[in-house]
Amino acid sequence: PVQRGWRMSEVNAERLQDLKVFLRSIQRPGLSLEQVKPEDNIVQIGLIDSLALIQITLYLERKYNIDFSLLGFNPEQLSSMSNILQLIEESAA
Repeated sequence: PVQRGWRMSEVNAERLQDLKVFLRSIQRPGLSLEQVKPEDNIVQIGLIDSLALIQITLYLERKYNIDFSLLGFNPEQLSSMSNILQLIEESAA
């Protein structure tokens, strides 16, 4: 089966930069965000802790009007930058 991936369009490139700025504000010290690939699991590699997932949901609700009360909370959707971008794209559609 073909895995659906996100496209690095101009819009996604801009969203990725915005997301990185936000992640820098909540990340744990000691790991450089520049070393993290978009598909890396940001909790597993230690960039953020599980409590930061709540901060990410608040960021997405405020910035992109994503309503998690309707969508439901799925931590897997927030596990990597590429998954977050895909969630933003799907919510904007």
